[in-house]
Amino acid sequence: MQDGRRTGTTATAYTGGTMTVEIPTNEPLAAGPLEAYRKLDDVTLASRIDEVRQRLGSRVLILGHHYQQDGVIAHADLRGDSYQLSKSAAERTDCEAIVFCGVHFMAETADILVNRPEQVASRNGARVNVVLPDTAAGCSMADMAAIEQVEDAWADLGEIIDTDDITPVTYINSAASLKAFCGRHGGIVCTSSNARAILEWAFSKTKRVLFFPDQHLGRNTAHSMGVPLEQMCVWNPHDPRLGGNDSTSLEKSQVILWQGHCSVHAMFRPEHVDTMRENIPNVKVLVHPECAIEVVEKADLAGSTSYIINQIQSAAPGTSWAVGTELHLVRRLEQEHPEQTIRFLSPTVCMCATMYRIDLAHLCWSLEHLEAGSPVNVIRVDQDTAHWSVVALERMLDVTALKRS
Repeated sequence: MQDGRRTGTTATAYTGGTMTVEIPTNEPLAAGPLEAYRKLDDVTLASRIDEVRQRLGSRVLILGHHYQQDGVIAHADLRGDSYQLSKSAAERTDCEAIVFCGVHFMAETADILVNRPEQVASRNGARVNVVLPDTAAGCSMADMAAIEQVEDAWADLGEIIDTDDITPVTYINSAASLKAFCGRHGGIVCTSSNARAILEWAFSKTKRVLFFPDQHLGRNTAHSMGVPLEQMCVWNPHDPRLGGNDSTSLEKSQVILWQGHCSVHAMFRPEHVDTMRENIPNVKVLVHPECAIEVVEKADLAGSTSYIINQIQSAAPGTSWAVGTELHLVRRLEQEHPEQTIRFLSPTVCMCATMYRIDLAHLCWSLEHLEAGSPVNVIRVDQDTAHWSVVALERMLDVTALKRS
């Protein structure tokens, strides 16, 4: 998205040399260093974001994850969870750039899905730039499973178990390299919405599952399917002795859980549930399956972010909830549903700090640089990693489609 030299009241914007639009303006593009944006107040930033969005129109798509702060998500064209947003973006044919207000692995997934070879070919070879406004917006859980650690674990497991009888399953909240690992080794990706269907598929083809990076989603899902806790073991990637296990326990296991967790959902404790039940009559406790099993078992309901939102949206006025998921989402649900009583489950702040790095300054900075033809923080997954990631993602789509039919 490169602009022409502005003279008078209009400027000609050239996009890939194929499209021309007239942009009303009296000023040159304001894209500059990030520090300049940090000095602006939120009202000014919001106004500039609105203006650049109007000029760019449908050529840019802004995606906002549910955990984003309110000021940022107000500018999103689409709201959703990570996979839902990436899938929706891939279905759009008119955008030339995506600004993903989320974290790094989400932008990777968007790049993989939006720039599949057949889609690039349909755009005459043009790629869609996927921009992450702040590349420091990572995910601590995704970082708990590095590809080198997973490959080492796979090799160690192969010394005592036939890895042909293990299906690797990665939560979509993981690096592209882990999705590609699953693609190469007959494995699959799952979301918190379809984890049960994915594990059922995995167990239909192999005796064991290696589940990463979130141990809690894996444990909660497998346990709900009837897998005994004693047939699940935890692999500690920092312990060189079979991840802290002995060969006997690994041979007896059905599920090998990676020692990873979400730093937000790990903050919720069983005693928080007890306190809410004591203080709020008839309260329904609703939590995310990334919480520890002790919390999930005390809750009334557990499910994905979309499940949590749908439960509250469909509830009768007067319903009381204690919700165990990211703070920004719970506060937003509280504002959107004043007819219900919605409380945050924990007495302490459980906020996705890395998601919070995406602020109005970074969003405005990235949008104005897109308009100037000098995009910043473009996330691009290499071709081989993208290919094998798509293999694992398409297996997931096939399984969920079959489940619905």
